Order: sequence, then structure tokens, then C-alpha cells
Amino acid sequence: MAPVAARSAGAVGAGTAILLTLAVAYFFCDRRCNSSKHNKKKKSKNGILAAIGNTPLIRINSLSDATGCEILGKCEFLNPGGSVKDRVAVQIIEEALESGKLRKGGIVTEGSVGSTAISFATVAPAYGCKCHVVIPDDAAIEKSQIIEALGAKVERVRPVSITHKDHFVNIARRRASEANEFAFKNRKSQPNGTDSQQINGYKSDEHNHNSLFPDDCQGGFFADQFENLANFRAHYQSTGPEIWEQTNGKLDAFVAGAGTGGTVAGVSKFLQENNPNIKCYLIDPPGSGLYNKVTRGVMYTKEEAEGRRLKNPFDTITEGIGINRLTRNFAEAKLDGAFRATDREAVEMARYLVKNDGLFLGSSSALNCIGAVRAAQSLGPGHTIVTILCDSGMRHLSKFCNDEYLSKLGLTPKATGLEFLGIK
Repeated sequence: MAPVAARSAGAVGAGTAILLTLAVAYFFCDRRCNSSKHNKKKKSKNGILAAIGNTPLIRINSLSDATGCEILGKCEFLNPGGSVKDRVAVQIIEEALESGKLRKGGIVTEGSVGSTAISFATVAPAYGCKCHVVIPDDAAIEKSQIIEALGAKVERVRPVSITHKDHFVNIARRRASEANEFAFKNRKSQPNGTDSQQINGYKSDEHNHNSLFPDDCQGGFFADQFENLANFRAHYQSTGPEIWEQTNGKLDAFVAGAGTGGTVAGVSKFLQENNPNIKCYLIDPPGSGLYNKVTRGVMYTKEEAEGRRLKNPFDTITEGIGINRLTRNFAEAKLDGAFRATDREAVEMARYLVKNDGLFLGSSSALNCIGAVRAAQSLGPGHTIVTILCDSGMRHLSKFCNDEYLSKLGLTPKATGLEFLGIK
């Protein structure tokens, strides 16, 4: 039998070990709770909704090797709807259903250059809803084709200023109001029987006038991705935490472009709340005012200030990124700086990544990768930098990935390496 003193020492040691283990467990539990303290408890999802999020974070080998940094891309193009916007569509619809602003059988309306519209068309049926999108007619045609193939209604309209009543976003807002009015009139006319001369309470000419909406329409809801903070919350509650967990919190910088601003805002705010030393940067295309807003505090470009602006909304071939107004979502961003990229750099980067990494990416993803390289050049070797691979090149075949289209703009790619970013 062991001596009493030895047994006592052993007991004390064991007790100390248990207390230490509990303390460590508490520390990590508390840290995890703090890192997601604003997260709502999510209901478990099934079907297509269960496949959204938790996308891989991959090393972009060519860029990492060239810069001496670990450049990681979050593969949002692997979401069911093919882009980062799937997260936003789910968050907006769920919040709208919970608040009563959207009913099952209702129509989600949105103005979009493509990706958000595709995401709404993808996920709306899973909630028993329909989708109606308004898209500028200079967006790649395959985006409209995809949306229609998904069963959504598409309106293609001429691009005009956001201040114009017929801007695609403003039309989408009107469509939601019109759907609500249509549903209200239908419900009001039905309780005590239906006139044989009418269909669901509407005479044939009125019914044709409202042919934008199905007879069983339960009203409309304008998603308002630019100003609806559900967009920001989608990334604050999912994308940001996923990046934190996938890197074990060991990252030095995050870089992304902004269209609505939801992604860069949600991720940057989450990461900096968990570690204020993480640098968060914007990458901005030609013509967008956000670069100047971040770096100089003014929301316009040099060209606009000199009255030389010719094209609306802005002079870039990248779609879904860059804007000339400050949205509520972007206002939530926590940024340390910004980089500018050109259309040529975006085209060259897209082709470089296909050739060297087998990554076939869209224009905003290519721009994000330029931002990651710029961050690597700014911080120096040995850092870990994360960016978002928003979507693939599959929905950019007629424009950004089309040699003939690029040739007409003088943007035929010529680089053999990364010399377009000053890397030999």
C-alpha cells in the first residue's frame, strides 16, 4: 500500500489537474461564446438549404508561392446557387418570414446584376415563395437565362442612375408594392363567390394587366439587398465565424470588394471583434467611389469631380462589385485601407488562375484575388491573407470570359505571369 503522504500528494495533483483542465475548457468555451455572442441559434436546415455555407477555404498555390504569403480563398462558388449570395438570400427570406413581412406563397422581388437574383431564385421555392427580379440589360445574358430556368420572373431594363424612378432597384421596389396590391384585391373579391365573368375576382383585362403576378400571389416583399442589414448579418453570423474557425484565428488580413457591402462589412466586423490586429481591406474597381471613401473620406471619383463622367453606372467590366453610394451594409464595415484594381488586371488575374490553379472564377473573384496580392505586397512575406471567391466564371461566359468581347475593349489578356501586378 502506498504511503499516506504519497497518496495525499497524488490526490492533490489529480485535483489540480482536474481544476486546470476545467479552467482551460472554460477559457475556450468562453472564447467561443464571445466570438459568436451575436449569433442567433439557427434552426437545423435540410434539403438544399443544408448545403449553403461551410464552404472550403483553400490555399491559392500560385499566388501564395509568388508572394511568400499564405493566400487563402473561401470557395463561395460551391454554394448551391453558385455564389456567396446564397447566404444573403437565406438570411433575408428567413428574417422576412419571421417578421411577417413575407408570407408563404409570396413573391420576393429584387433588383440585381445577377448573382443575388440567382440565389433568390434558387432558395425561394424551398420556403414556398416565388421570385421576381429586375436586372439591367447590359448584364451577361446567361444570368437572366439561369434565373428564368430556375422558374423566376425576369425583367431586363435599361441601366439608369439610382436616383431615376426606373433604376432596376427602384422598379423591384415598386413590383413588391404592386404584388401586395394585387393580392389584397384578389382576397377582397373572393369570400362570397366568384363572378363567372371574372377570374379570381378580376375581369380578363385587369387580369392581363397584372400578368406579372400569378393568381395565387400572397403579396410581395422587396428584399432590398443594398440597405437590408440582414445582408450584413448573414456574413457576420456565418461567413466570418467560418473563416475564423477554418484558420484557427490565425490570419493577418482579409480582403474583399463591395457591391452591396454586406460581405466585406459582416466579415471584417466579426474578425476585428475577435482580433483587432487583423487588417481588413477593400478592393475596388474602376469608377467606384468606395476606394476614395475609405482612403480620403469622399464619396466620388476624380473623374466625377472634374465632370468627365460619361457612362452609367460606372466604367468597369466587372459585375456585382463597386458602387457610388454609401449603403447601410457598407457602413458597418471595419476597414484599415483600400486598394484599386483595373479591368485589365482583373482579366489577367482570371486567366492566370485558370492556367496555374485550375480556378475558373468570375470578375469579382478575380478582383478579390488582386486585392489579396496587394495586401501581401503591403504586409510582406509570412502573412496569412483570406479573400472570397464569390462565384465561378460560368455566369460570365458572354462578357468577362469572352475573348471576342474583351478584344473589342482592348482587354485581350497578354501576361505570361504576374507581371501585371509588378511580380516578376
